Order: sequence, then C-alpha cells, then structure tokens
Amino acid sequence: MEWLLDLGYFGLFIGALLAATIIPFSSDFLLVGMLAAGGNVVWTVVWASLGNWAGGMVSYWMGRGGRWEWIEKWFKVKPETLEKQKARIDRWGSWLAFLSWLPLVGDLFALGLGFYKVNVWQVALFMLIGKTARFVGWAAAVEWIRPMFA
Repeated sequence: MEWLLDLGYFGLFIGALLAATIIPFSSDFLLVGMLAAGGNVVWTVVWASLGNWAGGMVSYWMGRGGRWEWIEKWFKVKPETLEKQKARIDRWGSWLAFLSWLPLVGDLFALGLGFYKVNVWQVALFMLIGKTARFVGWAAAVEWIRPMFA
C-alpha cells in the first residue's frame, strides 16, 4: 500500500473526485487504503471528502447542463416520466444531496439535482456534509479495528 502514500493526499483527492463521477470505483477503498498505509486520519478524511464532494459537484453540473429534449430523444424517456421524477426531486429537494455518497444511486441523485436545477448552494453544503460524514464513519471504523490487528 505504499504506492498510495507515494501519490499522497493529492492522489487521494483525485481518486475520490473520479469515484464520485460516472467512473465506477470505490473512494471508500482509497480512504481505507490510505489509512492502512499510515496516512494521517484527519488529513485523509479532509482530502477524501473534498475530492468526493468536488466529483459530486461535477456530476451536479453535468446534470444541470442536460436538457429535457435530449433525454426524451436519446434515451426515449417519456415527458410523463420526467415529470414524475421532477415531483420526487421537488419533494425532497436539496436534502437528497446528503445521500449522494450512496453506491450506485448517489451519482444519480447528484445528476438529478442538477438536471432539475435544485439550489446549488444548498446541494453543495448538504453534499459536503453527507460525504464527510461517510468518510468520518469509515475512518472511525478503521481506527477502531486497527488495534485488533496490531
């Protein structure tokens, strides 16, 4: 795992950023690997959170650039389906950003929040809190388990 430390926190940031976009791999694995390789707990959580948040915001802005006509034409989605999805997004609003860390659906939440033009500032804040809480949880688990293997 020394290669991970060789890339440093910048590598963790970039990896976490890419993992939060449409590229499928686990930023959790990167965080745990960095901690297992001896990374500082606080800096590891900070850089992983910032990278993953930045990637989530890239997904948000990708969604924001989308157009209903494109979705209907290229993906054959009916306008009624888009209206139903919009009603769900409107119901939960920026609160969905707290869950953008979830595997598989989290990226879709970020895209949808952007596509339906939910308030960017609220999304950014709630997304940062949600993603950071997830990494704090992982870091706490690693630190709790570490003494068992020492």
